[in-house]
Amino acid sequence: MTYGSFVIQRDLDFVVQRGEVFVIMGGSGSGKSTLLNHMVGLKTPARGDVAYDGERFWAATSEVQEGLRRRFGVSFQQGALWSSMTLAENVGLPLQTFTRLPARQIREIVSLKLALVGLAGYEEFYPSEISGGMLKRAGVARAMALDPDILFFDEPSAGLDPISSRRLDDLILELRDSLGATMVVVTHELASIFAIADNAVFLDGETRTMIAVGNPKTLRDECPNPVVRTFLRRGETNSAAGGVTS
Repeated sequence: MTYGSFVIQRDLDFVVQRGEVFVIMGGSGSGKSTLLNHMVGLKTPARGDVAYDGERFWAATSEVQEGLRRRFGVSFQQGALWSSMTLAENVGLPLQTFTRLPARQIREIVSLKLALVGLAGYEEFYPSEISGGMLKRAGVARAMALDPDILFFDEPSAGLDPISSRRLDDLILELRDSLGATMVVVTHELASIFAIADNAVFLDGETRTMIAVGNPKTLRDECPNPVVRTFLRRGETNSAAGGVTS
């Protein structure tokens, strides 16, 4: 992955298993969101490819690429909702764009998707009228509009308070279990990583490559690389530093 001649990450090689929550983790500037953009077809890799069930995305024709994109749902970091549209209009937009469903059926699907994320009754609200946590959930509802096989989340907990963040983590797990979808989550939040991840890859900004793959709890306890252990144990250091002073 590059920006011009500058290499962001190289030699990435990992597998996301069907039905799991897979976390892309690492420090700020390590290329986590850039990797997600490559995986969903928004940015072309300088070298290599991304394969879905053996189908190479970047080597495929534009028609095949479009078919693969229909299998994706993406929830961007800030929700990326249109401020001039209601929540129902935002969630219904993919259905209007990519299907020929009648308006009544689209309304029914939109109401169902919003209910799944705990926003039943908020169809006519505008993004400016709801909280940050609700915006994130509305973004998830829109990402689910076309019943994707794979849901991608870019820093879903960014900017949320701990309670809202935990609710969003719970929602991701509930959707995984109820829909059977595969989840790919970009995050650096330890609480979320340990709460939701079945598997993870660690991108290192200094060496510009991946330096660990596995379950985060296992990596925290057993990874031989001190960079990974330090990243996954940083909360323990802060806790140990706390205490009563006089």
